[in-house]
Amino acid sequence: MLFNVVQFFLDGTQEYVRRNVLAEQAVDAAKHYTSSVGAKMGTTVKVMITDQDDCCCFEWKFGKGITFM
Repeated sequence: MLFNVVQFFLDGTQEYVRRNVLAEQAVDAAKHYTSSVGAKMGTTVKVMITDQDDCCCFEWKFGKGITFM
């Protein structure tokens, strides 16, 4: 199974930072983006891992931490 990693920004935009990667790569990317400067400052407000059917597998939110696993 392959996964996507998306980061969401304060202005409402989003960016796919990984597409169609294995689970380990998706988790490594999510770890990176949830501990980035943007995540610490609040310009990155959400990071998600989704599966190929676009179902949420992981969600992190600024100020709340991991909200779904």
